[in-house]
Amino acid sequence: MSAKYVFVTGGVVSSLGKGLAAASIGCLLECRGLRVNLMKFDPYLNVDPGTMSPFQHGEVFVTDDGAETDLDLGHYERFTHARLTRDNNLTTGRIYEQIITKERRGDYLGKTVQVIPHVTNEIKNAMRKVAAETDVVIVEIGGTVGDIESLPFLEAIRQMRQELGRENTAFVHVTLVPWIAAAQELKTKPTQHSVKELLSIGIQPDILLCRTDRFLTHDMKQKIALFCNVEEQAVITAKDVSSIYEVPLVFAQEHVDALLLKYLHITSEEPQLDRWRDIVDRHNHPQGEVSIAIVGKYVEYEDSYKSLKEALVHGALAHNLKLNVTWVEAEGLESKDAADISYETQLAGFDGILVPGGFGKRGVEGMLNAIRYAREKNVPYFGICLGMQTACIEYARNVCGLADANSSEFDPSTPHRIIYKLRELTGVEEMGGTMRLGAWTCMLQPNSLAAKAYGSTEISERHRHRYEFNREYEALLTGAGLTITGTTPDATYVEIVELPGHPFFLGCQFHPEFKSKPLEPHPLFREFVKASYQHRTTLVTSDAAVAFKTA
Repeated sequence: MSAKYVFVTGGVVSSLGKGLAAASIGCLLECRGLRVNLMKFDPYLNVDPGTMSPFQHGEVFVTDDGAETDLDLGHYERFTHARLTRDNNLTTGRIYEQIITKERRGDYLGKTVQVIPHVTNEIKNAMRKVAAETDVVIVEIGGTVGDIESLPFLEAIRQMRQELGRENTAFVHVTLVPWIAAAQELKTKPTQHSVKELLSIGIQPDILLCRTDRFLTHDMKQKIALFCNVEEQAVITAKDVSSIYEVPLVFAQEHVDALLLKYLHITSEEPQLDRWRDIVDRHNHPQGEVSIAIVGKYVEYEDSYKSLKEALVHGALAHNLKLNVTWVEAEGLESKDAADISYETQLAGFDGILVPGGFGKRGVEGMLNAIRYAREKNVPYFGICLGMQTACIEYARNVCGLADANSSEFDPSTPHRIIYKLRELTGVEEMGGTMRLGAWTCMLQPNSLAAKAYGSTEISERHRHRYEFNREYEALLTGAGLTITGTTPDATYVEIVELPGHPFFLGCQFHPEFKSKPLEPHPLFREFVKASYQHRTTLVTSDAAVAFKTA
């Protein structure tokens, strides 16, 4: 059968969880044996989010083919087995870029290029492109209904229903039913106005996902159904949950998947949700806890590290542990002078320390202090991308005696460029899409920490960086004890460094968080959390022994 489409829109306010809703619907349909694919349209004019500030946009999620995409694609991959590419995320900027390229080439044969039909046709073609060998395509429209930027996308999905028919398309609208504390009641008027806005452009939603902090009463569902012209059973309570991995189970209880199958005229098997129930049970009934400090540059906005946080959650769930994350601003760990070790008090008590990726020199000195603390105090350390580069710089400074060791990114005039710009990017000044991106093969040293974690000596991981380790300093650093345990097959790039004899000290140039799933935790996060928990239990045991002796 040809693919059917589920269109997910949002109303009232942003950040209601359209991406999670789309991912959860995909999860439920996949658990019923259907082949699903997901895509997102973003209304902004940037060609991709690669050059956008993490404080504005959050994380940039990288796919295997090197696309820099919206963080919602991370949700799609974590909740389903869909293999996503650059075709699964398009922005207004990229669509207009494609249209202008065609116009300059003469593809439109002198016609006047307009939003309708040329822009809407480009959007529809993009949807059809990802529909091959798929039963259901779930399409999320970014932004909020009523925004001028999203109008071409809404018009395109309206046309899709016109062309494909009601039995091949379904509209899911995520909306807000707020609790007004002063009146002590839920209010449906924002939802009514949001649906009215949709109706004004020719879209009748089939299902309403009503975001709320409490259950909707039968009377309230009746009221929403009446004023929004939907079935009462299609008014869904999308209640706040303690873990995002509960969302598919909540939707299943509310029969969201069954409704979609009915509207789309699809027959399928019953959903197999046992593994998801097990994940939620582990989250709700942990056997212990572990505390991790994330020392980063963008910690004020947690979405900047969305996949990272979720990968740590996956690692904790693998060991039936509750994860306690503390976001530590790297600049706050910087020393006033060489004798200032006040940063140690901020880091004391954590079971593990993680330094994630980032760009620019801000906060780097604080990261170096955190790494030194982890190395000298035998606290498990995990460095990712910039976290690996700073680990090498810290080792060169404090173990190898190169006090001026640095990265040419932070200090172009440093006499010891432990980290420098990728050789193939020398002379390239453009920022967008010029990094080493996507999945690359890495060869691991047998019996290394990484090889034991992966259970293999050949892996493939996703990258997003424009600086690399300078192998001219390899002999110096490895002679002082640091080991290089992962490289590209041609030995050009260093991918992983480790410190033997340390409970867990590993830095990797790639981003393992992009491939972690709740049902398939990433090996490095799983082992890092395990080592952190062992460090915690060792400290508890030693503290108890000291207390016993003093008593």
